[in-house]
Amino acid sequence: MSSPSTVSGPRRGHPGAAALPGPRGVRRVARPRPGRRVALAVFLAPALTLFLLLVIAPIVVASYASLFKWNGFNLPENFVGLDNYLRAFADPVFRGDLWRALLLIVGSLTIQLPVALALAMLLNQRLAGRSLYRLVFFAPYVLSEVTTAVLFTLVFSPNRGLGDTISGWLGAEAGAIFADPDTVLIGVFLVVSWKYFGLYMILLLAARQGIPKELNEAALTDGATTWQAFRHVTLPLLGPTIRIAVFLSVIGTIQLFDMVWVLTGGGPIHSSETMAVTMYQYGFRRFEVGYASAISIVMFLLSLVFALFYQRVVLRRDTAGALTVQGGQR
Repeated sequence: MSSPSTVSGPRRGHPGAAALPGPRGVRRVARPRPGRRVALAVFLAPALTLFLLLVIAPIVVASYASLFKWNGFNLPENFVGLDNYLRAFADPVFRGDLWRALLLIVGSLTIQLPVALALAMLLNQRLAGRSLYRLVFFAPYVLSEVTTAVLFTLVFSPNRGLGDTISGWLGAEAGAIFADPDTVLIGVFLVVSWKYFGLYMILLLAARQGIPKELNEAALTDGATTWQAFRHVTLPLLGPTIRIAVFLSVIGTIQLFDMVWVLTGGGPIHSSETMAVTMYQYGFRRFEVGYASAISIVMFLLSLVFALFYQRVVLRRDTAGALTVQGGQR
């Protein structure tokens, strides 16, 4: 016979903690041992320190600086409150930045991700040279943003670039794509898509290979067409990966900077400028650090609100499933 202090069944609660019987059958969880607390503190301290110094501290400093009219030198003294934020949303350049970010996001979700999905499905088939194709399509993502921008600057260089030469054969001017306000955003989108579609393709390909073949074979055996099997079997199972790709695409577009800066510098006439480029222009070119800090906080809030909303609404089922699996394994 077991003693009264013995608890049968799996232990729950904090890892390493014993579940003890409480009054009236209520299970109470023993606190972790002091040695475990010390070990947690030792391992978490470096990460928390870096997080505080590299994430929290810059946000606090930028929030404070955004309330002043400050040139970045000496200490901020001219307090203006929320005037910098009101100025940002009244500025046609910044409002244009928001509109261009929205256009790039829509283009990414409707063109870039579907192309990556199509290539992932294609490269999941048995093809001659399949590994080579995967390498070639993923290679652009390995390049840095600056390297990619410099490469396309040379490709579309007037009278010298390969793109200009090919366009000349077709009777068009390739060099003008980054010089024309009507086409520069299209050129930026093409470069960004070329750079990042390989990442989404690899993510979707890995997810596709994780789907058991028997599921599609069963659907085909039951009379479904190839498209119906993809639509009703494969695509729903790819849902978690697609939702993560959408999240990464939106957040990356909001923070887009280095590639645009090297390609166009935000021109011509602000027609390719992003929020990050505008922030850089005011902060490091015009030395209006207070206003630039306000723009950075707006970018941070947009990313934070989207991330919280997306996780709460879109990723809720995925995270709930993960927590359920973890809870069942304890």
